[in-house]
Amino acid sequence: MQARGSLLTRANVLTGVRLAAVPALVAAIHAEAAWAATAVFALAVTSDVADGIVARRFDEQSGFGRLFDHAADAIFVTAGTAMLAHAHVLPALLPTLIAASFLQYALDTKIAKDLGPRPSALGRWNGIAYYVIVAIPIFRDALGIGWPGPALVAGLGWLLIGSTLVSMGERFMGNHFRSASRNPDR
Repeated sequence: MQARGSLLTRANVLTGVRLAAVPALVAAIHAEAAWAATAVFALAVTSDVADGIVARRFDEQSGFGRLFDHAADAIFVTAGTAMLAHAHVLPALLPTLIAASFLQYALDTKIAKDLGPRPSALGRWNGIAYYVIVAIPIFRDALGIGWPGPALVAGLGWLLIGSTLVSMGERFMGNHFRSASRNPDR
């Protein structure tokens, strides 16, 4: 049994599984081993779903756990999109923006610790879409199907770049106005 406030919780161990899967995902994509990449991806998604369920079930929710979960997600999808960009499947800008978006979120969380991070519907959907954009070419190649083709996958990557920029802009503007309303003399 872990002590209340412990960082070593069942939920955080599950999140750690996702983080530990990153090198395997990178290696599988690099080796063009689509079935291996699919298995690693499935493990990561399973750990992502399970860690939240376990955190709620065993009352292990914490600020650290939420940040660790988001960090593991960001690292996993950034690595996946970076490898797919390296293979010329996705636009090279996408992994950089995913990392910048997470950094912005993490800094926002630290700055707004008294109020907590502002949830963003677009940011939440982008987080899901980052997983989907990694899954599409991996699953397509594992199944040996030709759809969606390279142009469509790249186009979806560019759409995700646009929505990420909008989400980052919304968060920046929201924080600017939020900060100004707390410090009217600025």
